[in-house]
Amino acid sequence: MTEYEHVRVAVIGSGFGGLGAAVRLRREGITDFVVLERASGVGGTWRDNSYPGCACDVPSHLYSFSFAPNPDWPRTFSGQEHIRAYLEHVADVFRLRPHIRFDSEVKRMAWDPEQLRWDIETASGSLSADVVISATGPLSDPKIPEIPGLESFPGKVFHSARWDHDYDLTGKRVAMVGTGASAIQIVPAIQPKVAGLTLFQRTPPWVMPRIDRAISGPERWLHKRLPFTAQARRGLLWGIRELQVQAFTKHPNELGFVERLAKGNMARAVKDPALRAKLTPDYRIGCKRILLSSEYYPALTRPNVDVVASGLREIRGNTLVAADGSEAEVDAIVFGTGFRVTDMPIAERVVGADGRTLAESWKDGMESLRGASAAGFPNWMTIIGPNTGLGNSSMILMIESQLNYMADYLRQLDVLGGRAALDARPSAVHAWNRRVQDRMRRTVWNTGGCTSWYMDASGRNTTIWPGTTSEFRRATRRVDLAEYEVLRAPATEETADRAERPEVTA
Repeated sequence: MTEYEHVRVAVIGSGFGGLGAAVRLRREGITDFVVLERASGVGGTWRDNSYPGCACDVPSHLYSFSFAPNPDWPRTFSGQEHIRAYLEHVADVFRLRPHIRFDSEVKRMAWDPEQLRWDIETASGSLSADVVISATGPLSDPKIPEIPGLESFPGKVFHSARWDHDYDLTGKRVAMVGTGASAIQIVPAIQPKVAGLTLFQRTPPWVMPRIDRAISGPERWLHKRLPFTAQARRGLLWGIRELQVQAFTKHPNELGFVERLAKGNMARAVKDPALRAKLTPDYRIGCKRILLSSEYYPALTRPNVDVVASGLREIRGNTLVAADGSEAEVDAIVFGTGFRVTDMPIAERVVGADGRTLAESWKDGMESLRGASAAGFPNWMTIIGPNTGLGNSSMILMIESQLNYMADYLRQLDVLGGRAALDARPSAVHAWNRRVQDRMRRTVWNTGGCTSWYMDASGRNTTIWPGTTSEFRRATRRVDLAEYEVLRAPATEETADRAERPEVTA
């Protein structure tokens, strides 16, 4: 990368959002762009999360781009290796690799109001761009809690998203901290090989069976030869989830039936009433993400597993002490404690028009216009931005909606002509977020009685979209220029002088 390179569009990240943006740019006829990736390969969260048992909890045919269907998914719920292979395939088929700059983590980017461009410093050099598409994703930067004594723990420590494959857990005493989506996949995967497994559980999750199976050869043949069959399968999966949304957003009490199914799932696997009591949540199902596993509960009943229904309080040498005073001697600690979702580190590196970072602008909570544009940050858009997350369906649907918005945003800049930029009006941003938060009040995520990573430090849900994917698609179909301020580059002395000269006619 040359020091003074300039591109029309810079995309940050090469996960689903970044690769999707790159494909859409090419389909719009835009080839003057780069994809800045901090790692040495594509895949985003599906590259970073390679822990044992890692898989998606969204059906395979719904967890892929509509413009890049995969008739060869091997299972109804695909594993990490298959999803990463799919993303590698997308990068190859759509000829994206010449645009990707690996090992190019963004260190800082600042808006230049004179040139109407973003100046970007990366680990591999500097460049500038007219437009930035930030697709770093909310599940990209692991969060490890501050626990007294952790720095002096003599054993092995790592986060689920930074799995150390060189460290063999066989015969080791292992602590699993956390009971989220990663933990319930890790526990059954490592339980048979470890000497002992202590699960530190602050809040038990609701777990439903994961009805996973191999997709047969005839099914795959049919999807390949008759693509409309795969489209119909995808449509059915999407429709079922769209019908479920009202229970989450308007009528949480209707989820009581699902709760009973989840309790039945637990009762079939866990016969010990004391253990069942530890594992039974005290909040409405759906308040936290409903997890899918048919192996988690059986693994917890094995003799080498101990469930501590209390958070980890401190560490004394090899001894882990829970908040309830119980202790466990371990050789390794695995943190399944989530990610920096509502305080994304990339926000600390983005400097807007007034000299403030995005993190400073969002100090009272993330908010953006239609999940994409932040006031004071012209020609900057985010994929999977504030209030675009889902509690029951595929994020790829939301990403594709945001790609529609991105494409129209770039078209509007073309129509404006010259050196122009669009800056979201604060009034439009606040109006959009006021409507979102008003709708959020009655949802299960706000009323279900739990504390989740959907909420920011002030208790506001800045993560989830309180509606259907269809509603979001309609809301992001077009850019409304009335919601933006149009910025023009200041006239240079040469252009100003030319404008003042009288027209000379023959």
